[in-house]
Amino acid sequence: MEAQNQLAASPVRDIVDARRQPRFKVEVDISIHSRTCGMLKGHTVDISESGISAMLRMEVPLGEVVELDFALPFGPVTIYAAARQRNAFRYGFQFLESNAVNKVIRSTCRQLAVEQSRLSACDCETLSVRE
Repeated sequence: MEAQNQLAASPVRDIVDARRQPRFKVEVDISIHSRTCGMLKGHTVDISESGISAMLRMEVPLGEVVELDFALPFGPVTIYAAARQRNAFRYGFQFLESNAVNKVIRSTCRQLAVEQSRLSACDCETLSVRE
């Protein structure tokens, strides 16, 4: 019971930071090929080496395995994923295969980590100058 109270009291940030892989903002068009819903179009929100989140207008059943198509700076990606989470129109997909496709995803995540850490550093410097 005490552990549950501590979890409930901890900030959301701590829970998000506990993910296996860091997430990076990436906004690209995505196509989702679903057996039950056909082809859906959406827009990504963020990516990690293990999954991607996207905003969709139509519902995808949680647990369904779908095929995702999207383009990253290091090349196009076609990968199978499972729909794991849903919050309103935002879906979380867990990648199911690896090898060559994961090389593109991994390279993109590394590039985004560098770019976004530079932006964060610049924001902090700007904030310090303004204060």
